[in-house]
Amino acid sequence: KSSFIMNIVFMVLNNASFIIQWLILFSIRDNFGNYTLKQVLLLWGMASGTYGVSRFFFKRAFSLSDTITNGKLDSALVQPKNVLLSVITSDVEPSAIGDLLYAYIVLFIYGVTIPRFFLFTLLITAGGFILASISVIVSSLSFWINKADMIADTANSLMINFATYPDEIFKGLAKIFLFTIIPVGFTTYIPVEVLINFNAISLLKVLGIAFSTVCLAFFIF
Repeated sequence: KSSFIMNIVFMVLNNASFIIQWLILFSIRDNFGNYTLKQVLLLWGMASGTYGVSRFFFKRAFSLSDTITNGKLDSALVQPKNVLLSVITSDVEPSAIGDLLYAYIVLFIYGVTIPRFFLFTLLITAGGFILASISVIVSSLSFWINKADMIADTANSLMINFATYPDEIFKGLAKIFLFTIIPVGFTTYIPVEVLINFNAISLLKVLGIAFSTVCLAFFIF
């Protein structure tokens, strides 16, 4: 029990430590790409929340390439369940609870209302599904390509790393890349905009992309 609690506590502290760099940066400038300090905090909260959902509920989606390459699918193939769901939900990452806790702490700092609380929960859930689905899609390359785990690891890292920086600092092809190949825009950037200034069309876009990537993940796998 103590190890479980310490995992959660240190994950919260780990996430909070990155805010220090932003406090320093905002002491120099008032905003970055039209983002204020509170909005950057919300960005971090959204990124942390989507990470927490994906790693807590679908941890094995992020090691699926290894599962495929080393023949570990065998035990799932003989079970009377959906193979993909059986595999990716077969383990959890306890420290991901710390990410979820941190996400809601940030939401309370930003300013929480009952509608915003439920909207935030819906958005991080959709983002978590997108993260897990993208990992399944790139990991499924292991059925055809040797060492595809390197591609999967790179894609997963890019999804997390880009999610913690304001989208306004990216221009041209880089920004297009973040809304297509690595759809960070639909896991973090658009959800943050929806929370700040609610837009039903943007919300439907996020939910539509989440549904589409889930379907694509099942199809490709």
